[in-house]
Amino acid sequence: MKNPAGYLENHVFEARRPRRELQPVVAYADAVQAIEAALADAEKYKYLLMRALRRHADDLAAQAPMAAAPEMAVVPMYRELEQAA
Repeated sequence: MKNPAGYLENHVFEARRPRRELQPVVAYADAVQAIEAALADAEKYKYLLMRALRRHADDLAAQAPMAAAPEMAVVPMYRELEQAA
């Protein structure tokens, strides 16, 4: 994923305001274009994330029936505590 400045394509210039340092300035059209590109990337990453989550959920659902049935009988470790209770 790009950093925020990566969406601006070298259209940034600096302007000096009275009694202040140089500050970056971006044209309105360039800013809108950068925001639209960032939103398009966000939709793409959302799609990829949701697809990965669905695949992971499908993998867990396929493994769940095997994990539900133990292979061996489960016996208590401390029989004397059961008898005392």
